[in-house]
Amino acid sequence: MKKAIDIFFIILIFFVIYFLQANFFTWFNIAGIMPNLFIIFIMMIGLFMKKDFGFLFGILFGLLLDIFIGTRIGINAITFAIVGLASGYLDKNFSKDNRMTVMLMAIVLTIVAELITYILKIIFCGAIFEITSFIKIVLIEMLYNAILIIIFYPSFFSFGNKLEQDFINSNSFLKFF
Repeated sequence: MKKAIDIFFIILIFFVIYFLQANFFTWFNIAGIMPNLFIIFIMMIGLFMKKDFGFLFGILFGLLLDIFIGTRIGINAITFAIVGLASGYLDKNFSKDNRMTVMLMAIVLTIVAELITYILKIIFCGAIFEITSFIKIVLIEMLYNAILIIIFYPSFFSFGNKLEQDFINSNSFLKFF
């Protein structure tokens, strides 16, 4: 029952983040660039629920975003699946108990996600590669995501620990998936 409630809250948080991304942060952008809260959210799932759940929720939420706002189905799904996997692997090598470490993980994963998204848009959508605009977008988004990690780390960490306790440390059959 705890796992079903946790999954419900994860899906609810996804829609809250979608609302914030689509409405709130359009007012609070830097040079027209908003933070990517979905990268932070998928990173949290990958860190605390491990790489399998990060991968699955990355695909699910990426597909939902592609359906809601994407130009091509699959670009966000691939990007977020890789973010979920990468954050699961980062959990093995780095501590998620330190705010600075999580902030650096968010910066690295923001770079990786934007690079993957940009490459996929060049391949599938015929986008033109402009290095200066790409660097500008990545730098501002990295800064924004890092600031949001600093601000929301306590709630990020407490919810993540609850997820880890319910999914990873429980003695059930589902802990192997």
